[in-house]
Amino acid sequence: MEGNRWHVVVVGGGIAGLAAAWYLRQGGERVRVTVVDGAERIGGKLHATEVAGVSMDAGAEAMLARRPEGKDLVRMVGLDDELRLPGTTQAGILTRGTMRSMPKGHVMGVPSDVTMLAKSGILSLGGLARVPLDQILPETRVTADVSVAAYIRARMGAEVVERLIEPLLGGVYAGTAERLSLDATMPQIAIAARSERSLLDAAREIIAKTPKNTGPVFTTLRRGMGSLPEAVAAASGAEIRTGVMVREIRRTEGGWRLVAGPVPQPEIIEADAVIVAAPGPAASRLLAAEVPQASAELARIEYASMAIVTLAYPREAFPEPPTGSGYLVPPVDGRAIKAATFSSVKWPHLAETDPNLILLRCSIGRIGEEAVLQRDDAELVALAMAEMVEVMGVRGLPRDSRVTRWGGSLPQYDVGHLDRIARIRAAVAAQPGLALCGAAYDGLGIPACISTARTAAARILDHLDPAGEWHREADSLTKG
Repeated sequence: MEGNRWHVVVVGGGIAGLAAAWYLRQGGERVRVTVVDGAERIGGKLHATEVAGVSMDAGAEAMLARRPEGKDLVRMVGLDDELRLPGTTQAGILTRGTMRSMPKGHVMGVPSDVTMLAKSGILSLGGLARVPLDQILPETRVTADVSVAAYIRARMGAEVVERLIEPLLGGVYAGTAERLSLDATMPQIAIAARSERSLLDAAREIIAKTPKNTGPVFTTLRRGMGSLPEAVAAASGAEIRTGVMVREIRRTEGGWRLVAGPVPQPEIIEADAVIVAAPGPAASRLLAAEVPQASAELARIEYASMAIVTLAYPREAFPEPPTGSGYLVPPVDGRAIKAATFSSVKWPHLAETDPNLILLRCSIGRIGEEAVLQRDDAELVALAMAEMVEVMGVRGLPRDSRVTRWGGSLPQYDVGHLDRIARIRAAVAAQPGLALCGAAYDGLGIPACISTARTAAARILDHLDPAGEWHREADSLTKG
């Protein structure tokens, strides 16, 4: 403790770490916060740069609008006027050689309406005929976590997994349904698996209970989600230190000692409490000495890599300008591009700078497909351009391009993930003044990361101020 002030260090300057710093403001002037990050900039996977003179996200381009944490933080840091809604959310599936509409009435790819599924043409006749057998097949007993593919294949057949579930999960996690946890990635379906015999009936019930007219699913910011980190950092009042790599965290009699910087010239940072907001592998290394159980579990969380190629074309390059938000590609179709987003169609505000531009993003890379990411930037741009020529009939060259690589950036919520996270949290709970937050735990989306940050900050403030006086500060802060 420095005089009458506590010092909290947040390791990791992504949105989770920065949000944690902001929530620590609820402790008032008694809490001094330092955010350290080994990178040269803050923000992690939230980053925007210009393409053809337009500020565009190089990482996450949107956040869920129906979860409150993201929009609440945007409001509290003064960016609520910057929120923008999509112009369209009509995405397609490029499969079996044709662009097909996503069938209406699905739950993360699980169909609820066989007629609409048939109209989409996504499944073959044999695959389509297999789906309604779900209603007469014996119960698929699920008593523990299983892979998404194992359960849905048993109920509806392989084609639903290959051509509907895989592209959707690949878009979110860059993962595979064969490994991803049903409990962690599709909780509504997981509940149905334990209580309903028919998955088709369960999906219909989920759709029926979903509130109508709740507005768009996603939202973004006018200058991109990449504009959020700086705003949160500024509003937090924290000291932000980039280019500072923390190598070790050790408990001391009065709190924690962090060792940063190069081995020949280490920097010692003393703290009363620490929030580790680093990705799983880095968090594992930092916790190895003091919380070996959590460290071992974190080390088992695998991460996928991906790249995003952004292209800016003149409108006349398209024989017919795109009208949908983009499309997904099932891995079974064997294409290098796993998804394409027509950004200036999906987000009309991007077209305000130059209405004659069509801006788009192509995503490349799933777990196990790292070889394609070994190609240089020019080759990845060529892949994306070839995709646009073949799929959209584009003529000519783009005016501008950008390649952004996200190596080891997407945690895989494999079978058993929720139990693993419970073990990690139990081990950390035994360490007063230590908390974790980030994408490795309860969800990859921005609101989920912010939620873990809020919980971590509350744990630290409860430790520093067990009398709970900080709650009064929090009420005035969040209502202000």
